[in-house]
Amino acid sequence: MIEDETNIAEAVRFILTREGWRIGLHPEGKGAMQRIRAARPRLVILDLMLPGRSGAEILAELRADTDAGLAATPVLMLTARGQGPAVQPLAEKADALLAKPFSNDDLRRVVRELLA
Repeated sequence: MIEDETNIAEAVRFILTREGWRIGLHPEGKGAMQRIRAARPRLVILDLMLPGRSGAEILAELRADTDAGLAATPVLMLTARGQGPAVQPLAEKADALLAKPFSNDDLRRVVRELLA
């Protein structure tokens, strides 16, 4: 999970670890792709607005990665911007999009769908 807001990161981690998933956390955009490459996660939970580098930039680099397996990693994009036209291009590149605040049930449902 690439998320800079500590409260959200800890809430997501708490919810998903109770479901049995392991969650690694990187708190900024800078260095996020190196962390993703090293961890090779089954799912990336990515905030749109991050310090150092935006979630949109990270998503674009991930999708363009020369490692096809890594490039195909499912991405759940988190955004405080809702689902308006500014976010639509990201929604097309990400596998799922959740607008903050989101419900615990929505988070669990989307993660299950992406990892099914």
